[in-house]
Amino acid sequence: MTAPDDNTDRLFQETYGQLRRLAQYRLQGERREHTLQATDLVHEAYMALVDQGITWRDRHHFLRTAARAMRRVLVDWARHRGYQKRGGERQRVTLAEGHALDFPGLPEVLDLDLALRRLEGFDGRKARLVELRLFAGMTIEEAAPALGISTATVSREWRAARAWLAKLLQSAPDSALGEA
Repeated sequence: MTAPDDNTDRLFQETYGQLRRLAQYRLQGERREHTLQATDLVHEAYMALVDQGITWRDRHHFLRTAARAMRRVLVDWARHRGYQKRGGERQRVTLAEGHALDFPGLPEVLDLDLALRRLEGFDGRKARLVELRLFAGMTIEEAAPALGISTATVSREWRAARAWLAKLLQSAPDSALGEA
């Protein structure tokens, strides 16, 4: 592991509470035998950030990258645990109007990851927006400067991405979305 620089440490300390609250919320709907804890999720994401050796432009850049790192940790954990293969106590993603924290639990993380990879294939900005809302817990107002676009554009793109993902996830077979 690479040693963290002062800027990475500072940004992590500034955002730790936000990241941990989000991780707690995302994990609360998991099965009782679930072994990944919120602190573990945040720390694993931090380790991935340190290993990348990135020079952070600002807090938004850090949170965008932390959101992607948390997504990767969750996907890796789900693959490792064979969550979908065994079925688990599956829940559907609710792509509701509200703040990203209105999304229940961490349902079907592998399906969501496949759907996001598909979305990235034709609209990377919408995929980053979904990542910021779901994995970094950002509001529309927070996501706008992080993406460098207006709140009106974020709102429009959020509605479009949410509708696209909802349709894809609802039409997906229970086991997976298929090839990405």
